[in-house]
Amino acid sequence: MAKQVMILVGTKKGIFLFHSDEARQKWRFSGPHLAGWEVSSLHCDTVTGRIWAGTNHYAYGPTFRVSDDLGETWTQLEARPAYPSETGWQLKRIWQIAAHPTEPGVLFAGVEEAGLFVSRDQGASWQEVSAITRQPGRGEWFPGAGGLCLHTILIDPTNPRRMWVGISAVGAFRTEDGGATWQNLNRGLPSLPTGASTPEAMCCVHKMVLDPRDPSTIFMQYHGGVFRSGDGGDTWRAIEAGLNSNFGFPMVISPNGELFIAPLESDEQRFFPKGRAAIYRSADSGLTWQAHTDGLPTEPYFAGVLRDAMAVDCLSQTGVYVGTTAGDMFCSTDAGKSWRAMPGRLPRIATVHAMVYPR
Repeated sequence: MAKQVMILVGTKKGIFLFHSDEARQKWRFSGPHLAGWEVSSLHCDTVTGRIWAGTNHYAYGPTFRVSDDLGETWTQLEARPAYPSETGWQLKRIWQIAAHPTEPGVLFAGVEEAGLFVSRDQGASWQEVSAITRQPGRGEWFPGAGGLCLHTILIDPTNPRRMWVGISAVGAFRTEDGGATWQNLNRGLPSLPTGASTPEAMCCVHKMVLDPRDPSTIFMQYHGGVFRSGDGGDTWRAIEAGLNSNFGFPMVISPNGELFIAPLESDEQRFFPKGRAAIYRSADSGLTWQAHTDGLPTEPYFAGVLRDAMAVDCLSQTGVYVGTTAGDMFCSTDAGKSWRAMPGRLPRIATVHAMVYPR
């Protein structure tokens, strides 16, 4: 059966959609949808086809939106995560939406101020996963430049009770019991001057991905480091051979284990090193990295790529999609070896999601 590819792009001012066939040579463009709303997270239910968006507005705050017609129309849900008033914590942004394929009705939301919430009724109600929110030492948690945010949620594809989360600027945590208890995974990661006084809360994870071939293998883009763990996060080792910088935000992995990152100059200069756009690919689990620039801008390009502004599809010839802070979208249909620009120039791109479905 022929397949259709849709790329959802969440920006500072709405959602934009790109549609193509499996060849991915010509794209049909639509948008903006949810014009004027900041879109900070996207998730697709692979069972029902429902698309979820975490949206934000300077006047109305964060909300959840859902679409059942491939993003053409959207409905705002009444419920949203909320902290008890006595905590003094606020819901500022929905950074991540995740679910396990065997439990499509159960949704997890990672939010700012840093916390994890769960819904077991498709978003009609939300409960705080308090064991992570109220970790010992919570008073030592300090924000990174993007705020105090729980931005990454990984769920073991073979065991929905096993999960990982990444918090900036705090670190990584794992649960083996569905969220009842959590283990700090910062051992072996370099401490950073976050404002905390204990090493357990002085780590800034930017992004993590699971190896689809082995859910105990995790890769991490750190605040000044790229790491791999082969034991579920208990220990980490640097994997930076061939990189022009170890600072960056996004990290994605293809179904066959190819890794992609977008190194940036530094914390202070969050653009491509020396203004030369390049996406780095590793085909050997991060042992070595190769820069790929064919088809990317050749003129000085002082833009960056945000944490969730990169995606891969699940087609046999891997597609990779990258959105930049300058509003440009780039597509590769040969696993990152060459690139071409997608139509249009959009608002600042925050999140990119690839969806493959039957035509």
